Amino acid sequence: MNSIVAGIVLLSVLLHSNPAFATSYTVGDGSGWKFNVAGWENGKKFKAGDTLVFKYAPGAHNVVVVDKASYDACVVPGNAKTFASGNDVVTLGKGPNYFICGFPQHCEFGMKIAANAA
Repeated sequence: MNSIVAGIVLLSVLLHSNPAFATSYTVGDGSGWKFNVAGWENGKKFKAGDTLVFKYAPGAHNVVVVDKASYDACVVPGNAKTFASGNDVVTLGKGPNYFICGFPQHCEFGMKIAANAA
């Protein structure tokens, strides 16, 4: 019976732990996902598997995963993955990862980041 309990505890720990190599970043640090956050990512060394946490008031903003052209133009493509919980966790893929706020004019006001993951 003790081995069953030990197995359940071990499985629970493994399922609730992050890989040792992954780092979690809160976008905008203490200020969160807001206007003028563009540039927050500069100087950070992201790795594939790291997570970005976007914190904001639901209904006031969202997070849209876009390509470079959409990022540069602040345009939300029709098939874009959109998050809107106010506490979104996104895992970075290898290479460039682009995010904008899809609310009108928010991207133009600096609600956009480009995180390049090694």
